[in-house]
Amino acid sequence: MNVSITYKLADKEDLPALIEVGDQLFDNPIKPERATEFLDDPRHHLIIAYANSHIVGMATGFHYVHPDKDPALFVNEVAVLDEYQNRGIGRELVKRLRKHAKQIGCTEAWVGTEQSNVGARRAYSAAGGTEDKEPFILIEFPL
Repeated sequence: MNVSITYKLADKEDLPALIEVGDQLFDNPIKPERATEFLDDPRHHLIIAYANSHIVGMATGFHYVHPDKDPALFVNEVAVLDEYQNRGIGRELVKRLRKHAKQIGCTEAWVGTEQSNVGARRAYSAAGGTEDKEPFILIEFPL
């Protein structure tokens, strides 16, 4: 399958395509009101990959500020439909999300993933990331 992939920063015009791909690409079906809220928030960012008129990949992140640090981007999720994996789409999504973050003034970007997620680790490395040598511990707080 030799299909041309195009990439863009998502906006509200992409909402129907987001709803269509839903939980094939995201963890759950798209909630239109939450997607609209996300797209309206200037600190939330979504880069999408299209094959023809269908979304086949996405990378989300949000940038934040801190009283003693320059803005940073947290890469929240990256996903590519199974049939489009291993074509460099995930890597390109992360590169474009990083480029966007730099354009809006972020000085660094970071992401966490499981040690067992070899595909994600490979994509992040190919997109210019380096793994921290200290293990990362995730602590969750149910609310």
